[in-house]
Amino acid sequence: MKKIYMMEDLDCANCAAKMEEAISKIEGVASARVSYLAQKLILEADDARLDEIMAEVVKTCRRIEPGCRIILE
Repeated sequence: MKKIYMMEDLDCANCAAKMEEAISKIEGVASARVSYLAQKLILEADDARLDEIMAEVVKTCRRIEPGCRIILE
């Protein structure tokens, strides 16, 4: 399933690239795109495990850029 999430306080393009690479390595993620300019995460992942995958995505993003927040609404 493909989902789009807004991000807040993503402060640098290099961090966005690091997030994209790390998220892509999470089991169950088919593809991930983090746009610094649009402040968006476009994620294609296993729908049955989406909550578990998103928990890992949030932890990964906080590790790379602690002030960044993914809006999960």
